[in-house]
Amino acid sequence: MFELSIARDVVAARSDAGDIAVVIESHIVGVESDIRRAAHLERYRIPWGLCFEMDPNESKKTIRTFAAASFFNDLGSDMIYPIWPLFVTVYLGADMAVLGLIDGLGDAIVSLSKAASGFLSDRIRKRKVFVWTGYLLGALSRVGYAFTTAWPLVIPFRILDRSGKIRSAPRDAVIADVSAAGTRGKNFGLVRAMDHLGAVCGVVICILFFKYLGYKRLLLLAAIPSGIAAILVLSMIKERRAPESRVFKGLRLRHLDRNFRLFLVLSAIFALGSFSYSFLLVFAKEFGFRVAFVPVLYLIFAASASLFSIPFGCLADRIGRRMVLILSFVFWGLVCASFLFLHTGWSIALTFVLYGMHKGALEPVQKAFVSELAPEEYRASALGGFQMVVGLCALPASLVAGLLWDRVGILVPFYLSLVLTAVATLLLILVREPSSLRSRIR
Repeated sequence: MFELSIARDVVAARSDAGDIAVVIESHIVGVESDIRRAAHLERYRIPWGLCFEMDPNESKKTIRTFAAASFFNDLGSDMIYPIWPLFVTVYLGADMAVLGLIDGLGDAIVSLSKAASGFLSDRIRKRKVFVWTGYLLGALSRVGYAFTTAWPLVIPFRILDRSGKIRSAPRDAVIADVSAAGTRGKNFGLVRAMDHLGAVCGVVICILFFKYLGYKRLLLLAAIPSGIAAILVLSMIKERRAPESRVFKGLRLRHLDRNFRLFLVLSAIFALGSFSYSFLLVFAKEFGFRVAFVPVLYLIFAASASLFSIPFGCLADRIGRRMVLILSFVFWGLVCASFLFLHTGWSIALTFVLYGMHKGALEPVQKAFVSELAPEEYRASALGGFQMVVGLCALPASLVAGLLWDRVGILVPFYLSLVLTAVATLLLILVREPSSLRSRIR
């Protein structure tokens, strides 16, 4: 009887143990499921309180919408970019110093717009309004250009045009937020490639129709695609407020680590020598290219930039941002060296290919790098602040280049740019990539 009782107790104990094991196993499976779910959400997490509908399909839709909007906006803006230097200097009668001032002022306004929109976007926790409004301002400015008859009158419309860049930092923050680390470079590259593809189409329209339309009608036509871009963003991008009570107090230097600060400094140094593309087009004209062929050179640049943006973005995802940025600086150095030492028609055309490769490597990778070096909760502010500093350096860069061009010699700006590019490249070698990115590359 005693042995039978012990046997029953053992069976009961085993049964209880089995039940406990089942419960424990169930909890383990549940925890693993939660971990996988959390990892998935982390991939698409938006840290600062603004939330888009970011399942993977919505993420792709957002990227594609921004890419399409970028295509249409650049289709419009690049209808006039190839003729912009001629519009200011020939049609409106300004000299090269004035052209440098107007372009530099425009770049400075771009910088202030990006910084202001980045800060406000983080503060009010909205992105979309800045994006579609920016496209709309670009459309309105081109209507103003069309009715301008003297170069001083073009300045307020230039300010309006470049203020449209309030779209950049909020849009770039959304792209960074909805992208995983392994696709961020590719996504920035896609949007930038569509920018340049729109530029290619815009330049083709300019070449084919400028002699029939003239300045005024072409400028009016260029306003339409940017209006389409505004409608696309307004209707296709979904945005909702997430529950978040933390008050945004603004970005401070103490929020930025050594690598971000160093990258900001070297990018500013590089920007001081990276003058406006207008100088490259006027240089080509001075060395024998007919006015009618100048837009073709811009087309070569835009096509090259469009072609190389995605490959360089993908390359940066594989080998790291820093190496691709160094490559972009090397391309710019080759552009300057070519203008200094090679003055044949073919060499100048090839230089615009190099210029496109420089932009294709620099722009998407630079944005991806800044978004990763910056604290996530200040991403839009950091992107806007970075672009503000770099853009403010563009004002003295183009102004000084114009003064040197007029008063010293047309080759002097290229020598200065080579020196500043070399300094920026040496400093870039000292920047360390984020640890998460380094571990993924290895």
